[in-house]
Amino acid sequence: MDTNLSHKILLLAELAGHDDRAWHASWNPTKPLLATCSADKSVRIYAYTTDVSPSFSLHTSISTGHTKTVRGVAWSPSGASLATASFDANIGIWRREGQLEYDEEAAGEWECVSILEGHETECKSVAWSASGSLLASCSRDKTVWVWEAQPDTDFECMGVLMEHTQDVKCVAWHPREEILASASYDDTIKLYLDDPTEDWFCFATLTGHTSTVWSVAWAPNGRYLASASDDCTIRIWKRVTEHQWECMLVIEDHDRTVYSVTWGTGKPGVMQGGYEPLGWVASTGSDGKINVWAFEEAPDSTDRSPPNYTLIACLEGAHGVSDVNSLAWCPRKGYEDLIATVGDDGIAKIWKVVSV
Repeated sequence: MDTNLSHKILLLAELAGHDDRAWHASWNPTKPLLATCSADKSVRIYAYTTDVSPSFSLHTSISTGHTKTVRGVAWSPSGASLATASFDANIGIWRREGQLEYDEEAAGEWECVSILEGHETECKSVAWSASGSLLASCSRDKTVWVWEAQPDTDFECMGVLMEHTQDVKCVAWHPREEILASASYDDTIKLYLDDPTEDWFCFATLTGHTSTVWSVAWAPNGRYLASASDDCTIRIWKRVTEHQWECMLVIEDHDRTVYSVTWGTGKPGVMQGGYEPLGWVASTGSDGKINVWAFEEAPDSTDRSPPNYTLIACLEGAHGVSDVNSLAWCPRKGYEDLIATVGDDGIAKIWKVVSV
């Protein structure tokens, strides 16, 4: 580890319980909850205290009824609903029984209120739009589906997007606009919009990666997009016109496949004064490493100026000898320096990024 780094990554909690590899983790945006999913077909939900250094405990374990691996989980923006994506080709929508909001003291199990069917094979990822009115899913069947949330937990398919030529690994919504990004085994990233007079359509294809794109993550301000790939790189894309995005940076700080990238607001004051902070990017993958970079933009930045960035923290062997499959920044105010990781060891770990 570079002793000149300004921050270190401290382990806060190690959450065991899954009986097989853990694939994904999602923080509830409004409540002190974290959901993880696994090849054991279950979802585990952990509650945490609202301390400076929170402690974690199991809130509930959901036997989902999915017949195969649960590959992805995503909380709705309200925090009331949880979506699951499974290798059985279905998407589950979960809510606390008889309640619209999570209440730590109230009774009630988490129940499946809707099953979304349509994909032909393994679902890999699921994501809610910022408004909570749209849900996106993707699959090994090479398609991306856009669903509209209706009253009474009904969902209507608004579009089936068949732009990729291979397995689609990840979907992610723009934080402010209804722009959808997808990443694929075909080495590309696709960006989609809704045409009010017709259907959803692909308005941009981002090329440059030389192998599978596993993960994409939007910057909090929506002007940048990060992507992680089997080619061992992370690319940073910038919006240069309304519908045009260009690669600004190629970061090569991993030795093996980069499975996951996440972009959070981070903590201010890491880099130079007078610059606009763009948040913190974290990445992980099959080398077991967690990297954290701080990004910022110069005051005189142009549409095609790359952002400034610096590696502020690095941790080797986050899950021992196991691959780390995904990581996620906590989105809740006051906890932006917390990262959740999950790995092939079936364990979820909570980390805090602190200044040295």
